[in-house]
Amino acid sequence: MKLIHLSDLHLGKRVNEISMIEDQEYILHQIIGIIQSENANAVLLCGDIYDKSVPSAEAVTLFDGFLSRLARLGVQVLAISGNHDSPERLAFGSRLMEGAGIHISPVYSGSVTPVTLCDEHGEVDFWLLPFLKPAHVKRYYPDESIESYTDALRVATKKMHIDPTRRNVLLTHQFVTGAATCESEELSVGGSDNVDAAVFADFDYVALGHIHGPQNIGSNRIRYCGTPLKYSFSEVSHYKSVTVAELGEKGALTLRTAPLTPLRDMRQLRGSFGELTAKAAWENTATGDYLHLILTDEEDIPEAIGKLRVLYPNIMKLTYDNTRTRASRFIGGGEDVENRTPLELFGALYEEQNNQPMSEQQRRFVGELIEHIWEGKA
Repeated sequence: MKLIHLSDLHLGKRVNEISMIEDQEYILHQIIGIIQSENANAVLLCGDIYDKSVPSAEAVTLFDGFLSRLARLGVQVLAISGNHDSPERLAFGSRLMEGAGIHISPVYSGSVTPVTLCDEHGEVDFWLLPFLKPAHVKRYYPDESIESYTDALRVATKKMHIDPTRRNVLLTHQFVTGAATCESEELSVGGSDNVDAAVFADFDYVALGHIHGPQNIGSNRIRYCGTPLKYSFSEVSHYKSVTVAELGEKGALTLRTAPLTPLRDMRQLRGSFGELTAKAAWENTATGDYLHLILTDEEDIPEAIGKLRVLYPNIMKLTYDNTRTRASRFIGGGEDVENRTPLELFGALYEEQNNQPMSEQQRRFVGELIEHIWEGKA
């Protein structure tokens, strides 16, 4: 059975206030071509279909068109909600869509019923597990010891009562311990959302979403396929692709990737204002790539982004790297500010201003406040 593993489409996303809809439409068309050329049996959509829980009309229309084309191809579609999605909205009409081979995870209710597909080797059970927090699982299993994300996933998968003699594929959207992250992902404060890979021991393939860089966790049996597009300049070195997973008999799994070429790439250019102005005369900007320009001038250039945008139309971001900005990176004694959690950064700022660290009570309060803000409750 040949599976196309996708995740984190983030339809409707804006990067540095620039809409990615045109780029997303282009890449989805390319993905349809890969699905056709691979003659795939099923497409796995592992969460963060949309970028917001209330997606834009453009995003919904784009996803509707994508699903319609997959249905016309006769390929089975299995989809789950991620932390950016509203599980209720994503699951709307799902019982009707099952007749067209489109299977969307319902809101978690304490039990998961597999979708079973068949190939020449027999049946394969697909378990659709949307993004979960400990509270989601604790609600249905109050007598279980659930204190962490690992506990929640351990209980949720245990209650599936899977048959280990059959081939089992899990779709889930979580942060598995050991995954390499980048700045475009939203992770919980202090890494509290980590899930131990050991909870997935009984599955033949675990199709993961949430992390934007393609990677295996421990072995090719547990896999993040990554995003189909770059969504931050921390991803400039990524090579985007879709993962093609082929299941043979029980225990037989092969993985490979099919590369994706974006409508516009993301690149970084570095130099003084004069150097970048001169470089524009021979820099190939015809592709319209999205650019992060890094100015090395010691003094700020008045209206620099407006002047440079005449030469580089698709500037997404302009920053300075000079003596002043390098000094500001040492907030709290740490240079790698972008990779530190919001709680760590707030704690460093608090300590710098008050000459003492936050108390444990203050840390808990700020941590909970950050969580509420991320969830849109504040």
